Amino acid sequence: MHEDGFIGTVEWAVTGRALPGQRDSGDRAAVLDAGGGSVLFAVLDGLGHGNAAADAAARAVQVLAENRGEPLDVLMLLCHRAMSDTRGAAVSLAMFTAGDRLQWLGVGNVESRVVAAGPGKPVVRATALLTRGIVGYLLPPNLQTQTVAVRPGDLLLMCTDGIVDDYVEQIDMAASTADITDAIVSVHAKDTDDALALAARHRGHTVAIS
Repeated sequence: MHEDGFIGTVEWAVTGRALPGQRDSGDRAAVLDAGGGSVLFAVLDGLGHGNAAADAAARAVQVLAENRGEPLDVLMLLCHRAMSDTRGAAVSLAMFTAGDRLQWLGVGNVESRVVAAGPGKPVVRATALLTRGIVGYLLPPNLQTQTVAVRPGDLLLMCTDGIVDDYVEQIDMAASTADITDAIVSVHAKDTDDALALAARHRGHTVAIS
């Protein structure tokens, strides 16, 4: 699975694949115009594999699409309610705002990072703090959305645990987000799990949502 595009001047891409031998993947993503110059990104990892995992993640994606303008903690709660009779999922949410800020919130093990070009190799400028839990089954009582500053050219990367965690130094920051996510999944996906990578390139406060 591969999707890519632009929302305003935010360049984004998603690449994923199911566990080898499986047809359906429990790893899903959503990229949504949240209005007011904001873009919402979500990566979800349904517990386990196959149809049941895919169903859990799909429930959350639908809720996010219907409520995209809500704060991240509210969106997480709505996902939790929607998946209450499913296996549940790890869920990470991130939002570029019009003021050169990134808000993010994660429950489970979907990693989110802000990566910038370095003098010799890419560097991680910020990493989201994740809260233990399973959305749809056990949601932490106090969800704390974090806010970090971002600069034009910064790259938001969100990956499920089906991606081996050693890919950042090998990213070509000059490449398109489509090529970046394709390379991450092609080279760093585990053979024992579903895998998905999302990349979004921040272009600064001039982002305009059309």
